[in-house]
Amino acid sequence: MSILQTIRDKGAIISAFVIGLALLGFILMDAFSGRTGAGGNDTVVGSVNGREVDYVAFQKKIKEQEEGAKQQGMTPEQLQENVWNGEVMQILMDDQFEELGMTVGKKELTDYLFGINPPQDLKQRFTDPATGQYDANQASQLINNIRKSGKPEDKAQLNNYLESLIFNRKVEKYTSLLTNSAYFPKWFLEKQAVDNSLIAKTSYVTVPYTSISDSSVKVSDKDIESYIDDHKKEFEQKEESRSISYVVFDAAPTASDSAAVREQVGSLSNAFAAATDAKSFLVQQGSGLEFLDAYLPGSKIQITVKDSIFALPTGGIYGPYLDGGSYVLAKKIDVKTLPDSAKVRHILVKTTDPQAQRVILDDSTAKKRIDSIALAMNNGASFDSLAMRLSQDEGSASKGGVYDYFPQGQMVPTFNEFAFEKPVGTRGVVKTDFGYHLIEVLGQKGSQPNYKIAYMAKAITPSSETDDAASSAASTFAGNSSDQKAFDANFDKTLKAQNRNKLVAQDILPGASEITGLGSSRTLVRNIFSADKGAVLQPERVGSAYIVAVVTEINEAGTQTAAKARTAVEPVLRNRKKAEMLKQKLGTITTLEAAATKLGQPVQVADSLRFNGTNAAFGFESKVIGASFNASYKGKVVPEAIEGQSGIFVLRVDNIGTTSVQNGSIQEQRSMLQMQARQNAMYRSPLEALKTAAKIKDNRAKFF
Repeated sequence: MSILQTIRDKGAIISAFVIGLALLGFILMDAFSGRTGAGGNDTVVGSVNGREVDYVAFQKKIKEQEEGAKQQGMTPEQLQENVWNGEVMQILMDDQFEELGMTVGKKELTDYLFGINPPQDLKQRFTDPATGQYDANQASQLINNIRKSGKPEDKAQLNNYLESLIFNRKVEKYTSLLTNSAYFPKWFLEKQAVDNSLIAKTSYVTVPYTSISDSSVKVSDKDIESYIDDHKKEFEQKEESRSISYVVFDAAPTASDSAAVREQVGSLSNAFAAATDAKSFLVQQGSGLEFLDAYLPGSKIQITVKDSIFALPTGGIYGPYLDGGSYVLAKKIDVKTLPDSAKVRHILVKTTDPQAQRVILDDSTAKKRIDSIALAMNNGASFDSLAMRLSQDEGSASKGGVYDYFPQGQMVPTFNEFAFEKPVGTRGVVKTDFGYHLIEVLGQKGSQPNYKIAYMAKAITPSSETDDAASSAASTFAGNSSDQKAFDANFDKTLKAQNRNKLVAQDILPGASEITGLGSSRTLVRNIFSADKGAVLQPERVGSAYIVAVVTEINEAGTQTAAKARTAVEPVLRNRKKAEMLKQKLGTITTLEAAATKLGQPVQVADSLRFNGTNAAFGFESKVIGASFNASYKGKVVPEAIEGQSGIFVLRVDNIGTTSVQNGSIQEQRSMLQMQARQNAMYRSPLEALKTAAKIKDNRAKFF
């Protein structure tokens, strides 16, 4: 027993030691994985001034806005960027509100919701059609009912709505605080009035920097580094960037691929002609063009073969014909003679907001409301008056609901059909995706044949053989290119003779969704940032090609290197050196005529120069303009040559005087400048200044 007990005791010690090592391993693994991007338990998309943005919450907001973004034509990358900017704004502005003690109290919110100037959506929903008055009691009752006994999702939606109202109210206060804080002191206005009245005449000699060849002036890395040290803020790189060289292996469809698609589309001709439901047929066959169940005027149909299609009998088929990157069969469904344009007036009671995918009013309530409006109008109420008070179409309500003459096909189908197919003077209720409309046709102009045509389209895509050939060639090239040196040598040996190009993409950022020259290429960007400098990436399909890339440059966040900054700095320093060379040639300045002789340039005259105005003689040469109005130089030659943007200038200030200028009173000038400042504050959000001052970490590239 004592032996067994000894084994147990020693075994326990060994087991504890092994378990301890394992736990330490897990801890270290977590620590290291936490440094490697999206691995481990890292769920922080980014942070703003230390406040973290959680991935789950961030992704939820993206999901909530996806439908609306699709309808607006946003790409997923644009939506993600919008949501991120919204998060940054929310955090930055909340910090400002907290620092200023800015709040929206319960009483203020109640007054905002149910007072004389409520939010527009509440006002539209709870306005009595008969009286045009906002029913605050009904709005309050609905909100209170949701708060007390609503479904959890309804309560959440209401809370989000109220939070957005409160946030927007605070933003209004903050903006108002800024726009009303601009002040211009009397001395500033008096100085500006004097500056406005100044006028000068100068004579000058100039030598452009282009008179000295660039090749004769050398700018070293040390010169650039010294310049960067003096202008560090200008060369601060907040994010890491990378550059690549790459080769394209085209996988676009071949002539035989195109012929195969043409044959496939042509084989559907008889079935398309026999189909009684064009929309269903197109869906079943996977047409690249949806069926537009509407009439379009012949003049608006922009395809090269339209005359041949118009000449078909009803139900006839034309094609296949080539249209862009697709082969198409066209079926003439019907033809009608309709007006070219129509004028209507209408009143809209909204049921939904299609962009936000949000229900505004239930269908039955909206129908009752539009019917009550129609009844009021039948009893003598003014269409204009009701439209201005009750219509929820912001584009026409202020004009009495009128849409002046608009072309065929501009409106949604049922609205368009009523406007163009009903006689002038007809009034009726029409349902669209937006809600219920009471429409009256006021006028119609012109007429021409309008066609309803269905298009069966198939995109010309590469066959598997074409795609495999491009993929194989790309894989072979990548496999034979172990690093950048091998990549370059392999290109020169195997691809250069085929007239292929080795292309370059520079300054790629970690969160980029596109690469210049390649288009949408998020996966390739992620691969670029997971590789080392000199690494050759595996082939990546981008668009209709396979890309093989090598990472040629990694620019870490921080101050730019001399090599990176050279493109921007070298011209500046080269001109400085040219200026010194020209000054040495000039020597000591005595008279303007002597300087002209030494430099081999004529004396020129600039008359009627204005201190605060555009001067054609000198353009953006601010140093020259400043010297021209220096009173100490009046009647003299400026003793030093002036280094301008385009060359050096030797200047003689012939005269400085004043003229009468219409400035207005001090109060008038102050009022005008304050108004301009308020307008600028409205259009220039303080957010950019707040972002510049903030500490923002953007880790989205790890997740998306």
